[in-house]
Amino acid sequence: MNLSTRQMRAFLHVARIGNFTRAAEQAHITQAGLSILIREMEKQLGCRLFERTTRVVSLTPEGRRLLPVVERLMTDLDDVAAELGAAGDAARRTLRIAATPLVSSHLLPQVFSTFRAAHPQVSLRLFDADLRDVEAMVAAGDADMGLGFFFKAAPGLERTPVGRFQLMRVSRLEDDADADADVPPGVGTAPWSSLRGAELVGLPPGNPIQKVIDQHLATIGRADAQRPAFNFFGTLISMVEAGFGTAVMPTFALAACRRHRVRTDVLAKPKVGLDFYRITKRGAHETEAMQAFVATLVKALPELSR
Repeated sequence: MNLSTRQMRAFLHVARIGNFTRAAEQAHITQAGLSILIREMEKQLGCRLFERTTRVVSLTPEGRRLLPVVERLMTDLDDVAAELGAAGDAARRTLRIAATPLVSSHLLPQVFSTFRAAHPQVSLRLFDADLRDVEAMVAAGDADMGLGFFFKAAPGLERTPVGRFQLMRVSRLEDDADADADVPPGVGTAPWSSLRGAELVGLPPGNPIQKVIDQHLATIGRADAQRPAFNFFGTLISMVEAGFGTAVMPTFALAACRRHRVRTDVLAKPKVGLDFYRITKRGAHETEAMQAFVATLVKALPELSR
């Protein structure tokens, strides 16, 4: 026996209406098609399900026994289908984003606010994690996209640039007038040579961003792997504010710097840019919500980096 849902729904229509013509109209098929479905069902079951006369179509004893079973099966199937459909709709309306801590705390809140105002139907979920965990979450399907400075694509992931940031010098405010000002100082410009005599703090030597920074520090004789190192930009900025040294970091940290008493200057001669990427799982479907969020992000990043 291999009853189809079409056969069982046809059976329910006829059982409830008691008329093949009206049942066919409700099922949106021809009367001949409906009759074929019922005959096939009766053949598979080896019994008649309906008594047919010129005026009345009624269930046989076998049909009456079958009716509650088919009703229960179809009800359960419809309920599950509705739940799965609702879950699918919710998943399509939810965007899960993983990003490093400073990106999560200082870049994304403004981007989220702009996106939510334009797309209130989309629910945003943010996971703040270190770079490796961001990659792992995207690879495992636990996040729809990851954001950060990914210098190479991990296996199974697609990497797409969405913005570019310059390297800048972050130093303690020494000028009393600037330190007492209500408005944080703007972004100035300074040559790499200005770091020759500075006491420096940085990220760990193995950090990809620090490796780029060290290449340029080496040109002015300041490549020193023994300098104090901290894992997070937020810690670096606080240490600079407290007078423990000067740091070099991308301008994506500007929003965080403006919450502290520090001076920021884009490093020139040469200016050094770092691409900011989004990563996605290779082969994953890109939803309209993802496309809209990336468009919002790309538009917002230039304003957040100056």
